[in-house]
Amino acid sequence: MAPATARVLSCTMGWPLLPLRALLSLAFLALLPAAAAGSKLNCHRTCICASNIVSCSKMNLTSIPKALPEYTAVLDLSYNSIARLRAEWTTVKLPKMSNLLLSHNGMSFISSEAFLYVTQLHYLDLSSNSLQQLDELLFEPLTQLEVLLLYNNQISQIDRSAFSGLRSLQKLYLSQNKLARFPLELVKEKTRLPKLGLFDVSYNRIKSLPIQELKLLPAWIKNGLYFHNNPFACDCALYSLLAHWHIRRLSSAVDFKDDYTCTLPGPQKTTVNVFELNGDYMNCSAVKEADEEVYLDQTLTLRCDSRHRDMVKTWVTPNHEIVTSATSNQSVTLLANGSLQIGPARVEHSGLYTCYAVSETLNETLYVSVKVHNATLQAGNDTLNTAYTTLVGCLASVVLVLIYLYLTPCRCPCCPRNGKAKSQNEDSIHSSTLSATPTHDALGSKAGLSRHVAFVEPSKDLQGQNGKVNPNAEDEQERKRARGQRKRSDAESISSVFSDTPIVV
Repeated sequence: MAPATARVLSCTMGWPLLPLRALLSLAFLALLPAAAAGSKLNCHRTCICASNIVSCSKMNLTSIPKALPEYTAVLDLSYNSIARLRAEWTTVKLPKMSNLLLSHNGMSFISSEAFLYVTQLHYLDLSSNSLQQLDELLFEPLTQLEVLLLYNNQISQIDRSAFSGLRSLQKLYLSQNKLARFPLELVKEKTRLPKLGLFDVSYNRIKSLPIQELKLLPAWIKNGLYFHNNPFACDCALYSLLAHWHIRRLSSAVDFKDDYTCTLPGPQKTTVNVFELNGDYMNCSAVKEADEEVYLDQTLTLRCDSRHRDMVKTWVTPNHEIVTSATSNQSVTLLANGSLQIGPARVEHSGLYTCYAVSETLNETLYVSVKVHNATLQAGNDTLNTAYTTLVGCLASVVLVLIYLYLTPCRCPCCPRNGKAKSQNEDSIHSSTLSATPTHDALGSKAGLSRHVAFVEPSKDLQGQNGKVNPNAEDEQERKRARGQRKRSDAESISSVFSDTPIVV
């Protein structure tokens, strides 16, 4: 080998190789932090960036790209494979982000701290994932959120505080899940989301509804309350609720009229439309427009229950008088919320009241029929009490008659022997009467009556000669009793003197 060639190999295999290894090591160490932190945003290959919009849809991502620009307003991560939304998906605040789309990712977990850095969200799409439950205070940081999409998941459990803090939420979509209970707390007075105007729980597993509570909701909430295509049991109360909503032309009942179904009672489990229950299926009573009844001197409040929340309302009385805040009087007053207060009620207040609700996009007319009874409430109660007292008196009379007929004391035919002997020896008016029949026993056995006919004859002791009464006979009897010669009277003795006229005892 030539000396020149040996020197070249020596330079290649010797110390010049050390700097090469160092460079490779430094390059490897430089890549480690990037791998640990996740892939960085690449607006040319990973995502599409258009001004403040970052679209990473359908990029087969398993995690959210890092280093998102702070000016991002819309982030679309739909149709990927992001199974978990962790707390550290972004390590910096994104104050301008208003829309976050995470649908169609198969997502099954969301951290309770996942939204701490995106508190300005107005629109959040978590639909078409695999979420099974919503934990407590999950969406609490999102005080500006207006639309929340959770449809087409597997949600079966919702913590009562999951939606706490969503004071700006207007639309909530929970359809196509596995809910078995209607979340009344989201729409009920004092616990509802204050601005919620559309609430969709259709296509779930809800079998019954809180009918009475739903009736009390304002019309602007009922207008956007959707619960069609649930396995309801047929009931006239359900029919009455939906039929009244349909009369009021509420969107939830009109738009999906054919999708409100229920199951008839019975082994066949027949499914019918709820609006057909007033026919041959269950013969439910027909539903009419709102009717109000009141007694004299009471106060009645008529609600102008419009389908939109903020509308200008004007009332017209049955006498065609227009009632506004300026024309209110002592008996008819327009309240601040648009309701009409009538009181103290008079008979002339009866009739049909009309409310005109007007806004920039909608004109609505409502009718309320009022009937004032020509009596006070106290008088009505007195009439009820009188009728009740009369009924109780009649029942008591019937009971007494039955007792008299069937539970009277035993007569002589059924009395014990010793009682009979004792009664025969007692000195009484009964023992001193002579019956026309042989004995009382014979009379009782023949007729079974408690009345006896007796002929009263003068006592032998009281008679003188020729059948006249001896005036001294009574004193003589008293002396005999005093001497103890006679303690009891005989059965044939007579203690009183009357004519032979029959006496009924």
